[in-house]
Amino acid sequence: MTGLSASERQAALEKILIPARIVPVLTIDRVEDGVPLARALVAGGVKVLEVTFRTEAAAAAAKAIIAEVPDAIVGIGTVLNVDDLRRAQELGARFAVSPGATPALLDAACASDLPFLPGVATASEVMQALAKGFNLLKFFPAGQSGGIPMLRALAGPFPQTRFCPTGGIDAANVATWLAEPNVIVAGGSWLCPASDVRAGNWEIITGRCIAAMKQLRRR
Repeated sequence: MTGLSASERQAALEKILIPARIVPVLTIDRVEDGVPLARALVAGGVKVLEVTFRTEAAAAAAKAIIAEVPDAIVGIGTVLNVDDLRRAQELGARFAVSPGATPALLDAACASDLPFLPGVATASEVMQALAKGFNLLKFFPAGQSGGIPMLRALAGPFPQTRFCPTGGIDAANVATWLAEPNVIVAGGSWLCPASDVRAGNWEIITGRCIAAMKQLRRR
């Protein structure tokens, strides 16, 4: 059973996400890429990382990053079910993220101390998450689900909610998303495209992170 209240779990998640501004969504195909990728991101000032459970290498890569890159704050994404949530906690993840949320997954997250960011795309899904005590939510897929106009519409009936939009976020629009009052952080994969990861272009990834963080600080 959890030792934390819903508000304490939310506060722990906010403490991680609010200073981050950007959370890169990492789909890692080769275990050996995990540590150098994480080091490249951290060197560029991007420390909160979401390693997605989308590949066979994901769990081992996340475990290696947690062990070898102490400055990285590692979360697990693409958490689809209760087993995924349990695996994320066993790996030592600092938080977990889902693209959506079933009642079973929300219940399991309520019974866990692991901070959890459930995914929503509709008003009904927001209501289901709020009913379980989650008011910090992932808006996914953000671009395809109505974008900023949808977030503004949700702000009316749900003023207590805040969001991490993911899906369709890139260097050109991330600052616009972050300017929305109910957005506290944005997620995306543009900082480390698969082509750069495959080629081991770690310095390019670091440079891209530095540029992105400088851009956001100017606003």
